[in-house]
Amino acid sequence: MIPDLPADIDQIKGFLAADEAQALFEQALRASTMGPVLEIGSYCGKSTIYLGLACRTNNSTVFALDHHRGSEEHQQGEFFHDPDLYDAGEGVMDTFREFRRNMRRAGLDEVVVPVVAGSEAAARHWQTPLAMVFIDGGHSLEAALTDYRCWMPHLMRGGVLAIHDLFDDPHKGGQAPYAVYRMALASGLFESLGQVNSLGLLLRL
Repeated sequence: MIPDLPADIDQIKGFLAADEAQALFEQALRASTMGPVLEIGSYCGKSTIYLGLACRTNNSTVFALDHHRGSEEHQQGEFFHDPDLYDAGEGVMDTFREFRRNMRRAGLDEVVVPVVAGSEAAARHWQTPLAMVFIDGGHSLEAALTDYRCWMPHLMRGGVLAIHDLFDDPHKGGQAPYAVYRMALASGLFESLGQVNSLGLLLRL
């Protein structure tokens, strides 16, 4: 049972299974005693709410990084395109308004700090050590590798690296997050904390 979880959490747009959400909350609850949490790829904020509720318990912060223009699979003509999130006037996806609305309704405006930018731009002058990094951004190999390379150096020892959408079978999902997960394990810098559904959890040594 997660305290203060919004009653309409299942209606919030997102791609997070219930067991993955619970695992995220539990890991963030532990990690946020050491420092802030960074989420890469917030979309409409479903996962952000679980991270935010955990961080609020420890008077910590979630930095929610997303350019809010959608990943490759969210664009017009793609499988996960949502026309409700398409700004026809500008001709682009725009998930930021929905994200802000969900944070406000969850009472997390003072816990969640939106960072509306791409991964490389946001990381360029980043100085704050992070207790947890959750990678759930673009699923191309370039995007997933960029997220890992930009943010892994800021993860403190004892911190948690979480990577979403791990599928060893290419027929079930894209392979880029899984490739990054395997690369992290092979680096010798991490120890496996197990996998919950498609969510991989690693401890920074």
